[in-house]
Amino acid sequence: MAMGKYSRVDGRKSSNYCSTISMVAFVALCLVGVWMFMSSSVVPGQSSNVPVSQGSATSQGKQSMVENSKGFEDSSGDLQEGSSKDGESTENSNTDNQSDLEDDSKVTETQTETDSNQAGEENQGEKSQKDGDGKKEDENSGEAGSNSDSGEKENRSGEKSESDEGEKTTTDEGSSENKNDSETDGGSGEKSASDEGEKSTDEGENKDGGETVGNSGESNEGSQGKDKAVEVFPAGAQSELLNETNTQNAAWSTQAAESQKEKNSQSPSDVKKDGQAWKVCNTTAGPDYIPCLDNWKAIRKLSSTKHYEHRERHCPDEAPTCLVPVPEGYKQSIKWPKSRDKIWYYNVPHTKLAEIKGHQNWVKVSGEYLTFPGGGTQFKHGALHYIDFIQDSLLDIAWGKRTRVILDVGCGVASFGGYLFERDVLAMSFAPKDEHEAQVQFALERGIPATLAVMGTKRLPFPGYVFDVVHCARCRVPWHIEGGKLLLELNRVLRPGGYFVWSATPVYQKLEEEMTKLTKAMCWELVVIKKDKLNGVGAAIYRKPTSNECYNQRTKNEPPLCKESDDPNAAWNVPLEACMHKVPEDESLRGSNWPEQWPKRLESPPYWLKSQEDFAADYKHWKNVVSQSYLNGMGINWSSVRNVMDMRAVYGGFAAALKDLQVWVMNVVPIDSPDTLPIIYERGLFGMYHDWCQSFNTYPRTYDVLHADHLLSVVKKRSEDGSHSFSNHFPLQPLKSISL
Repeated sequence: MAMGKYSRVDGRKSSNYCSTISMVAFVALCLVGVWMFMSSSVVPGQSSNVPVSQGSATSQGKQSMVENSKGFEDSSGDLQEGSSKDGESTENSNTDNQSDLEDDSKVTETQTETDSNQAGEENQGEKSQKDGDGKKEDENSGEAGSNSDSGEKENRSGEKSESDEGEKTTTDEGSSENKNDSETDGGSGEKSASDEGEKSTDEGENKDGGETVGNSGESNEGSQGKDKAVEVFPAGAQSELLNETNTQNAAWSTQAAESQKEKNSQSPSDVKKDGQAWKVCNTTAGPDYIPCLDNWKAIRKLSSTKHYEHRERHCPDEAPTCLVPVPEGYKQSIKWPKSRDKIWYYNVPHTKLAEIKGHQNWVKVSGEYLTFPGGGTQFKHGALHYIDFIQDSLLDIAWGKRTRVILDVGCGVASFGGYLFERDVLAMSFAPKDEHEAQVQFALERGIPATLAVMGTKRLPFPGYVFDVVHCARCRVPWHIEGGKLLLELNRVLRPGGYFVWSATPVYQKLEEEMTKLTKAMCWELVVIKKDKLNGVGAAIYRKPTSNECYNQRTKNEPPLCKESDDPNAAWNVPLEACMHKVPEDESLRGSNWPEQWPKRLESPPYWLKSQEDFAADYKHWKNVVSQSYLNGMGINWSSVRNVMDMRAVYGGFAAALKDLQVWVMNVVPIDSPDTLPIIYERGLFGMYHDWCQSFNTYPRTYDVLHADHLLSVVKKRSEDGSHSFSNHFPLQPLKSISL
């Protein structure tokens, strides 16, 4: 049918046809030259997408030109910048597919614009062809030649042509699209023709109903022929201009490559949120970074480390503003109580303890898990047997009744404290961050209370007279050195009438002799020494006096009594001294009487507390808030919560209100708040002092919920009044909660 139409055209067709073919060849050669020039100069230009109707080219000519254009696109010079640099086959494939989509979309866009801008010309062309009139064909041929010349000039100079209204419309759309693309581009922000090409691809796909066209000439010819008697298709020279753009051949990166580059630059270097760039901490500690314990700049300046100064806190002058990364392969922690026996290996990927302590049943590597058989240096056959052994040795210990809050010194992986939960006992376990890598981190990941601390040159961050029992199982502490300074620190935090349980093996025989002299001078009564036949260890249990009578009867004042002005509750960055505090004997003073048995002590105001009405009101308040809001309306899945921190505890009401859940709460009393921490211990809970202008002494990712009641406003005010700033190092696990 098409040839039948053209057969009625007069003799001018032959000359026009030859002229068109000659023009196509000429333009193709020019494009090859432009491509070679642009590949070397790497200066992109803009091509003109001038829509014209075509009625002079035959189907054979159109097919030939499209194939020539496609062959030119698939050449090696058509690689994108990411492909030429990286040499990856996937990038090459993406580039070829993108070029095909751009070609198809350009043809479709041109046809659509032709429909809208030259509808009158199409009608006239159809009428002329039916009547055998060849005037329209001459007009199209001349128009194609004019556009070919214009296209050559645009490719050489890179300037925009304003030859007709259709081109102007296309250019305006491209400019608007480039503006949007340049804003999302991570590079220079300049407008590029590649953005226009990508936008055109999107438009073309939308107009075609989302179909992907394999051959721009054949596919569009078939689809358009269904609706129109005569196809509206770009002329040969113009078709190649649409299919070939300078930006495709120039060394410009794709949006995909630029986006991937930006993602790579954000991870692990920084993370952007709400316009604030948070850098990932770049330290040797990596995922285990603790700012005040890994400050090697300050540690290297220490004049001595014989008192474990390098294990103490050395906070940087300015709080770090970086994010601690998670270990590769990190998973959501295993729920309690299963977590007591096993954790994910990749959450704490350390095996040194398993290698050196595996025979003592501390920890073992088992596939993707780290397992904890419940053993320890002094209780290889299980912690529960050891706990019962202590109870049997001295019935007055009374786990879970008289004894509720204990301090475990040199805790290892804290299996002792973990199994004490079965006896209704809370154990504050601590150990330094030392060669026994991750021992405290193991404990916290298991859901067992623990903190990083060392008995060095400063007091522990606890008030005086608060622990019912202090326990040390072969804790490797030289108690007797320098006048017994370290054991005297335990004497400070031990409640009058409380017990010091020290289990050791025969290898410590010499140390036992030194301990005997020191404990006698401290007026500690050796209540019982008993041997555990199963574990092959012995345990000595000492009792602290409840009066000052023994102190006053000593023939030598060694170790000396502390000055009257020395406050036993002062614990934040206070240097250790080899002295003993007198025991409170006044019935109105804390420490003169033993607290009520658990659990009655939780709800009863301490006998020495003057503001008992405030205590009762605080407890009532938190019971209502927790039951009505926290347990139901906060969106927290409490079944997956184990480790909780109250960052601004007052009376411990929040922790007391959670007593029926399988959680434990680290109650933190800020150093600039009223000192209510002794009240918390009196209730059978525990906690510590801290300055929230510094990082907390714990590993990252160790708490499931952080509760900060009006904390940030208080610290902000303090920051405005002075030079302090709030530490942003929350030890929160991923996907967990913080309540402010």
